[in-house]
Amino acid sequence: MKRFGPLLLLPLLFLLSRCGVNKQVEQAKALGKCRFELVSADSIYLAGINMNQFRDQNNINLGSLPRLAMGFISRSIPLDARLVLKITNPSAGTAAINQFEYKILLRNSEVFTGYVNHRVEVAPVGGTTRVPIVISTNAYRLITDDQTREAFTDLVQNLSGAKNSRKSVITIKIKPTLDLGNKEIKYPGYITFEKEIGR
Repeated sequence: MKRFGPLLLLPLLFLLSRCGVNKQVEQAKALGKCRFELVSADSIYLAGINMNQFRDQNNINLGSLPRLAMGFISRSIPLDARLVLKITNPSAGTAAINQFEYKILLRNSEVFTGYVNHRVEVAPVGGTTRVPIVISTNAYRLITDDQTREAFTDLVQNLSGAKNSRKSVITIKIKPTLDLGNKEIKYPGYITFEKEIGR
């Protein structure tokens, strides 16, 4: 009988690990119910220009920035920023994720991609946490495309804190990494939700 002891434990271990994975998936999905607020954007550079200098302006005319001219010629207009998101969890369950890939889309066009490799956890019933995210992209296509130009200008204005800017609606897609024992497994597909950025 002792020989069969380890074999009998296998189904129990499988069920426990499956419960652990299901819990991680539920906590990751709970992030989609959270409120995301941009609390700071302390270094936003478009083609090497510090966009925070326009914070007190009512409007930013990207076409009036001379450094962008070289970017249009070379088709390279780098956008770099460090953002801090405040996440508030109104639900009754903990919202958490161990690590994740993310994509941020603007009008179905991918703007930023990245990876957060530390655990983010938000307590239930009004709990909050802050998450720093460093983003970087080539904004040339977004500025030159008629479909995204205006929305991208609004997004840059919102990130830089310009007054009277129109709110931006972005789509956030996250792909969690789940822990299964000693293995890390990527969640199949993305958890997707839309959020507004602006004052």
